[in-house]
Amino acid sequence: MKSPKLSMLLAAAIALTAAGCGNDDSGSQAAETTPTAAGAEAPVTISVGCQPPKSNPLERTAWDEDVAAFKKLHPHITIDSKDAFPCINPDTFQAKLAGGSMEDVFYVYFTDIKKIIAAGQAADISQYVGDIKLLNDIRPDVLATFKEGEKLYGLPRNNYSMGLVYNRKLFTQAGLDPAAPPKTWAEVQAAAKKISALGPGHVGFGEYSAGNTGGWHFAASLYGRGGEMVSPDGKTAAFNSPEGKAVLENLKTMRWTDNSMGAKQLLQWEDLMRMMGGGKLGMMIGAPDVVQAVNNDFKGKFEDYGVTSLPEAKASLSGGDGYMINPKATPEKIKAAMLWLEFHELTPGEGQFNYARSKQQGRPVGLPIPDLYGDTAPGKEIVELRKANATVPVENFTPFVEGSAAIQNKLEPPKSQELYAILDVAMSAVLTRQDADIDKLLADAEAKANKVLAKSS
Repeated sequence: MKSPKLSMLLAAAIALTAAGCGNDDSGSQAAETTPTAAGAEAPVTISVGCQPPKSNPLERTAWDEDVAAFKKLHPHITIDSKDAFPCINPDTFQAKLAGGSMEDVFYVYFTDIKKIIAAGQAADISQYVGDIKLLNDIRPDVLATFKEGEKLYGLPRNNYSMGLVYNRKLFTQAGLDPAAPPKTWAEVQAAAKKISALGPGHVGFGEYSAGNTGGWHFAASLYGRGGEMVSPDGKTAAFNSPEGKAVLENLKTMRWTDNSMGAKQLLQWEDLMRMMGGGKLGMMIGAPDVVQAVNNDFKGKFEDYGVTSLPEAKASLSGGDGYMINPKATPEKIKAAMLWLEFHELTPGEGQFNYARSKQQGRPVGLPIPDLYGDTAPGKEIVELRKANATVPVENFTPFVEGSAAIQNKLEPPKSQELYAILDVAMSAVLTRQDADIDKLLADAEAKANKVLAKSS
């Protein structure tokens, strides 16, 4: 979840033109699928969601260039781009799916995929992916997100996992080695105390506790310690556990015993990144793209920040996004969609991996995401392309890359936003009340979560 936005952050409602709809019965579909000359490919138009908005001119230009380049490769295919920001609007997303007005190729978060499949709102693309050259190189855990049994219902665009974002400049000022970030929570606690001692306004470690972000980061810390949010069948809460208790006890100690978390609490999405950009926050949980947001939106500098893996991590909360296909799309549209997604999302050096163009545009290059291919040949090729065109200090992310390689990635739990809202209460309590009763907070949260999960099951 990029933000509780998310996860929590995000596709504004877009009306499709008749020519772009998979269920068009006006006659234009017949024109698209009937060859006009022997041996010619039938013209086909596909509507594709999540074109960057005009307010993001660099990414918009890159997208439009890719559409033109794709058209030269496949003259019979027309891409009808649909822009929106955010790409998913929770208020309209389900209505578009249910109402049949979704794009032919629509953008999804990993957390929505299973319920979309269960509702029959995406096409089974299993028989259409055989010609995607690098399909078998995609990380199994990433591709599995789009599977139900042996059937495949979509393809990934981006993936991420959580780590520890830290201020290298503050580490140096506090006498810490920025090239050797903390590997245990005890080391995090010690480093936070030293950073807080730098003077007024300095916060060693920051944490969310409002707007569903507190529960989101609780889940990230819980997974790191080896805990679970829900039972294997998804019907009951599992976070009222020794691992869940350890998450809250650690925060309570840093907040009230060490005084290394600052007095201002009830923080949510932008607050920690604003603090990090202001140069006063030492550490926070986050994915590598947090550094990009701090640089782009909060006046930070890439060279001042680093990312390492979660301390003592047994698993990492992960997420991402990709594309699924409207179940009303014709076979011709699905075949065209596979060609576009292969070109734009899955080919080293093209589309989203055209790092030479990104560098020329002045966009940041070098963050270790997405990581769709792992240690396979295309994965290594992408890493080399990033390094060759890097505009940010790649070495600042090396601890994350090396430390995360063997860590299991785990998706957000079912009914994640409802669970996060419930756990915001426990997170905010330990950070605002010195006498907070952790056992009672977890028991109360468990009871409420069980009611939510019972309804969903």
